[in-house]
Amino acid sequence: VQLQASGGGLMQAGGSLRLSCAASGSSFSIPVMGWYRHTPGKQREMVATFTSGGITNYADSVKGRFTISRDNAKNTVYLQMNSLKPEDTATYYCYGRRSSVNYWGQGTLVTVSS
Repeated sequence: VQLQASGGGLMQAGGSLRLSCAASGSSFSIPVMGWYRHTPGKQREMVATFTSGGITNYADSVKGRFTISRDNAKNTVYLQMNSLKPEDTATYYCYGRRSSVNYWGQGTLVTVSS
């Protein structure tokens, strides 16, 4: 299974970006998918995820600003990021989990300028 993330870039504070992550290499769906982010000097943190039951979880720092969604037919997960803040600057990684196996995408850089 490969996860291909896209959509990062440079944005001014207050702007919006949409990240996409497409899973390929398997005809089976990935029940758990989501997004993590990493900033140098900090631990990787969960941003937003879908549980296997379809429940969404968000980091407190992004609640009300970010929305995770998925298209099961396309095995794709999205992250709509609104009201971006400079502290959202990070490399965002797509994550998937199926049958106790974790999958990670290559990361896409999001830079938010003040």
